[in-house]
Order: sequence, then C-alpha cells, then structure tokens
Amino acid sequence: MKAFLGMGLLGSNFVKAMLKKGDEVQVWNRTAAKAKALEADGAKAFADVAEAVKGAAIIHVCLKDDDTVNEVLAAASAGFQPGAIIIDHTTTSAKGAIERTAAWKAKGYTYLHAPVFMGPPNALESTGTMLVSGDQEVISKMESELSKMTGKVMNFGNEEGKAAGIKLIGNLFLLTFTAGLSDTLALGKAQGISAADIVALFGTWNPGASLPARLKRITEGDFKNPSWELNMARKDAGLMMKAAAEGEIELAVIPAIAAEMDKWIAKGHGNDDWSVIAKDNI
Repeated sequence: MKAFLGMGLLGSNFVKAMLKKGDEVQVWNRTAAKAKALEADGAKAFADVAEAVKGAAIIHVCLKDDDTVNEVLAAASAGFQPGAIIIDHTTTSAKGAIERTAAWKAKGYTYLHAPVFMGPPNALESTGTMLVSGDQEVISKMESELSKMTGKVMNFGNEEGKAAGIKLIGNLFLLTFTAGLSDTLALGKAQGISAADIVALFGTWNPGASLPARLKRITEGDFKNPSWELNMARKDAGLMMKAAAEGEIELAVIPAIAAEMDKWIAKGHGNDDWSVIAKDNI
C-alpha cells in the first residue's frame, strides 16, 4: 500500500500512473475534491491526512514548499506505520531537505528528498528525471520504486540536500531561459517581426545545441580566445535596448546583462570572450 499527499497536476498524474501499474494508492489533498476525483481512477481518498497514510509502507509527498511539507507531515505522522518511508518530490530548499532527513530519522522513519524535472504529462507517462542524494543504502533500496515513476534517476552521491540544490539550479535556468524568450519576442514586437518568424528562426537555428560546449568553456576559464568579444556583445546589447525603446517595448533581462557586461569591460575584459561575465561564479 502506498499513500500520496498532494494532488496537484504533478501529484495526481503520478497517482494515475501508479494505479495503472496495479498499485493500491491512498490519497489526500488540502482541497479534498482533488483527491476525491481520483477515486474514479481507483484511488482511495481521505479527508484526514493521518488516515490517508495508515497502512502505507511508502508515503509520497508533492506539495508547495518547505513549510507546507513540514506542516503536512507533522499532521500525517499520527498515522505513520513503524518504519514508513517518506519520499518527497517537492521543490524545497537544501537546508529544509537536510533538516527533514535528520528529524524523521530520529523518529524512526526514512525521509528521502527526490525532486523531479518533469511536467504533468511526464508523470502520467512515467518519463522524465528524478534527482536523489544522501544515504546510498536508502537510495539503493528505493531506486526500483523511483525508476518506475520517471524512467531516469540521477544519483548525486552521499551529500544530503544536494538533490534539492541541483533542482533549484535547473529551475533557475528554466526561469532565465523563459525570461530570455520573453525578451526575444519583445524585441521582435518592437521591430515589427512576428512571433511566427521567430519560431521559424529557432526551428532551423538551434542555439541550445551549443549549451554544453559553452558551459564547458566557462567552467574551464577559457576567455582569452573569444568567439564573440565582450565589447561586441555589449554593442549588440545596446542595439537591442535602443530598438526596444524606439518600439516603446520594455526588456526584462537584457538591461541587467548589459550592466554586468559594463562591469567586466571596466575591469579590462572587453577583448575577452563575452562569457567572462561568469568568471567569478566558477
């Protein structure tokens, strides 16, 4: 028997996938109707979170944040069976994951933080990537269970909380990536270039393919043989901001990047590769 706490888009699809595989799943959600709706798929819904976890050897959690996880697990703990295993898929702080691992271990339970890079369709299809770190005996014991949910489990070693930190790094990239796309569309709008034309451009030209090489170059500190000089990149950023201003469009990301470029040019790095702006973070 399993329990799953948190029936958001991700959690509910995780449950549907589990049910399709023949698992018995007890579910709970703060808004009870979301849990009740899964009874049509074969789940057993509970209004009381402590009742929802009774008899469950494994308790999956997919909630909002550290505070919510702490609150829900505290309320649910009255129903925990001895030796229950808690697997938390919530995106949380590394500090919170470390504290919960120790706190629940002291109470006789196993807590494993296992955040994911996947959307609701992935949860339903059991595809995507799950991250883990910490006690390798626990991870080895649970790997089969986790692999069934995602298809891929990335193990980042013995360090508690590292998986949480990696998840935040990945989400940061997604946020900046999307903000960059927003500026891209904004600059197109300012210049009378349609979104369809931009889609066509990226359908043929894929700058994302250069990401691993760019990251490798940055981490190796190779800035003296530029593929794009910082001075030239800054000139282009100026052109972008000017075009946006003329079109009465505000850019969100480029002004901040231009300001960072100015700092590095002032330090004497104008002829270096433009990626030198990341030098202090290696």
